[in-house]
Amino acid sequence: MRAQLRELNGTRAAAAAGSVLLIVVALAASEVAAAPARGSGSAAAVHRLPGGILGAAPPQAQKQLRLTPPTLAQCLKATGDACYSPSQLQHAYDLGPLYAQGFDGRGSTIVIVDPFGSPTIGHDLGVFDSELGLPNPPAFRVLQPVGPVPPFDPNNPEMVEKAGETTLDVEWSHAVAPKANILLVETATKETASGGGFPQMLAAETYVIDHNLGDVISQSFSLPEQNFPSRAFIMRLRRTYINADRNRVTMLAASNDNGVTGPTPPGPFYTHRVVEWPASDPLVAAVGGTQLHLTSAGRRTSPDSAWNDTWNRSVAKLTQMPVPFPWAGNGGVSAIFARPSYQNSVRRSVGNRRGVPDVAMSGSFSGAVLVFSSYLGSARWGQAGGTSEATPEFAGIVAIADQYARTRLHRGRLGLINPALYRLHRRPAGGIVEVKQGNSTVTFPVPPSGRQTFTLRGYRAHAGYNLVTGVGTIDAARFVPALARAG
Repeated sequence: MRAQLRELNGTRAAAAAGSVLLIVVALAASEVAAAPARGSGSAAAVHRLPGGILGAAPPQAQKQLRLTPPTLAQCLKATGDACYSPSQLQHAYDLGPLYAQGFDGRGSTIVIVDPFGSPTIGHDLGVFDSELGLPNPPAFRVLQPVGPVPPFDPNNPEMVEKAGETTLDVEWSHAVAPKANILLVETATKETASGGGFPQMLAAETYVIDHNLGDVISQSFSLPEQNFPSRAFIMRLRRTYINADRNRVTMLAASNDNGVTGPTPPGPFYTHRVVEWPASDPLVAAVGGTQLHLTSAGRRTSPDSAWNDTWNRSVAKLTQMPVPFPWAGNGGVSAIFARPSYQNSVRRSVGNRRGVPDVAMSGSFSGAVLVFSSYLGSARWGQAGGTSEATPEFAGIVAIADQYARTRLHRGRLGLINPALYRLHRRPAGGIVEVKQGNSTVTFPVPPSGRQTFTLRGYRAHAGYNLVTGVGTIDAARFVPALARAG
């Protein structure tokens, strides 16, 4: 689908070709520069130097833009939908017992890969941390290994979209693993609906792997398999994942956000089921989306359900997209890859094809997470969601599991985790929590008028593995030690 952008109280919602969809809705904004961040919550401002790992200015050299983050009640009043803070998700995923033992990602490095990046990400992470009670990451670096990124242009909708994506990826990988190092890898070419930009992003990841710069790589980009020029094109690109497997680097990818459909190169959506690559690659763990139902303290009011906002009128109002619109976690079976051996135990669901996703985390727009940004020149708190929320969150979980394996078990990092996920799924104490509610059926407008709609039947979430949420979601206190041992 070609880029569609709508102005929302000074921010934008984007449904862009080849991009995991992201909603950032301004809940509060200010043009006024406030005092420097209090305490230790000031992340160092990042200086970008082409082709290198970057240094940082001292915190006292900065001025911080800030606002008080909204509460759950304020989000519900302002938008009709819930918003969640790091402390709520940390409680929901049972991370507290791990933190209490010192398992918080320290010594591990999470790699975030995004075109363009954000010019204010160091500052914004500092405010996010300070206002929400998080420590700064021990190290936050930016790398441009395949060429310099052009200067940020606030009038360029693609750059604005990617700045929002970067903000979500960095802040929420850090929110889950607050003591992990973060390496943000930027490229100068955005992905397109026919596979453009992917060679540059995969080349950047190859650089990271070859130079042993990270333990887990979070990819918030994907594209329907059918959109790429050829199967051979994908096979050439996936050499990066073969390299990652050899070097025991965990690769994660967002399943994407259109239920069982996805954007066609000319737009808008396929009227048959599709899955997206690289999520469909057998050497990548595909992360789908769930909806959390939480109190202000992070306690569940009901079990997690599959994310599907197709008919959610408050989300439609915020995104200025029609009702219905296919906002839902993607899943299904690959048209390219055969069933990998680790999915033999779920062959009844996947048949002889690779099934997607493998696991799922919070991604719903109607139960979104808070993000802070200032790349458009004003301080703002907003709500964000999508499987590009779920994927960096799960990257934080993997970073903690890497730390556990390294320090408690005296083993190397985990690498490909997919076989372990399917082994743990069959173990009562494995920390996998099945998602049994919801579906991935979507309805969407069809051309030429857009007044007619098409319904594409998806899959139903149920006990056991399913093509909506994979093996399910996780209880981190049990899952992290089990994953470390199984990996």
